[in-house]
Amino acid sequence: MLRRYYVGSVRWLVRSQRPAAVGLVFGALAAAGCRRSSAAEKVERATLSREESGQAQKVLTQYADIAHAAYADASRGARELERAIAALVETPSAERLEAARAAWIAARRPYLQTEVYRFYGGPIDRVELAVNTWPIDENYVESGSAERPGIIENVQAYPVLDEQLLLAVNAKEGETSISTGYHVIEYLLWGKDSSLETPGSRSVGDYQPKQNALAQRRGHYLKLSAGLLVRQLEELTQAWDPGRVDNYRAEFLRMTPLSALALVVRGMGALSGPELAGERLTVAYETKDQENEHSCFSDTTHQDIIFNAIGIENLCTGRYEPSHGSALQGTGLCDFVSASAPELGQRLRQQVAASVAAARTIPAPFDRAMQGEDTAPGRRALQITIQSLLKQAETLSEVAARFDLRAPRLDGRARP
Repeated sequence: MLRRYYVGSVRWLVRSQRPAAVGLVFGALAAAGCRRSSAAEKVERATLSREESGQAQKVLTQYADIAHAAYADASRGARELERAIAALVETPSAERLEAARAAWIAARRPYLQTEVYRFYGGPIDRVELAVNTWPIDENYVESGSAERPGIIENVQAYPVLDEQLLLAVNAKEGETSISTGYHVIEYLLWGKDSSLETPGSRSVGDYQPKQNALAQRRGHYLKLSAGLLVRQLEELTQAWDPGRVDNYRAEFLRMTPLSALALVVRGMGALSGPELAGERLTVAYETKDQENEHSCFSDTTHQDIIFNAIGIENLCTGRYEPSHGSALQGTGLCDFVSASAPELGQRLRQQVAASVAAARTIPAPFDRAMQGEDTAPGRRALQITIQSLLKQAETLSEVAARFDLRAPRLDGRARP
């Protein structure tokens, strides 16, 4: 998945002949801890003092604890969304449609804070294609066209809808032919967004059999999608569960501190640079195309940017605010860096906080904010956020260099 995002960003930027933006993406590759080496090359890593190793272990344990708490929150939100969708499908009404939409928005917030755990072959990277891939071709799910029907309309090709089918056809016809995940559910709740002022305006009649011939099939598809999302998020929660000895968390904490820290920095750098500053913001900023907006059907892309940035800040500060219960507070990456490189650690902490603050200034809706002249308030807010994210990506690259961090594979060899 990471390679697809990198290559997609670079391909578009090169085609657009924007060398500065191309440098943005390639520079962020270094921030993600990516270094090219042959398989036979001997990898020499810096060593940590006993005190540094102890501090690093605290960072890694807190990192794992936050992962478990955030995925548990995301699972809880998905179950609440599943219940709201079941109520909508059982007795469709405008009020229940709005309740399902509200549940989707709430369910996204904790998940967005987990995206910093992507990009290094961890548990999420194995299922992300079915959970949160974007952009999606909504016509693949439901086109509204008899000439090229989507899955919902094509009863002849897909007479029985079940979870196995939805997973089997996911990305079958290309990287945007997505049949599962958050954004498919989003589309089924809001419908297409053709306005810069408002989100999609799907009518509840689409779920009322007396109003729409495909209502029951559409409702069944929606329920299947929600059920799949719940199951996948629960699997991710279990992967980071501290109560198990045979899961990814246990494997992660058995790594050498430098190997595990390399994954931490890689995830933070990749989300800061190629993904957020590049794929989600720069491409949208340059094209002004609504199709390049992350959560385009619900017009909640501004929320996506904010909570992605908060997810990075969580790992810097070692703090996570759960939706239920008291906050988790422990040792973060910035504490570890500051112990041996005070200026570098403080700079990273300040830049991460500045990125969150900048993201909060992006006005909603995002598709309207990216329009107009570069001096327009919305576009200026996007510029500032992109620049802030790039600064922190560069600083994360310095962290990787300071400790000679190279992202490992679980077989112990350096990941190229």
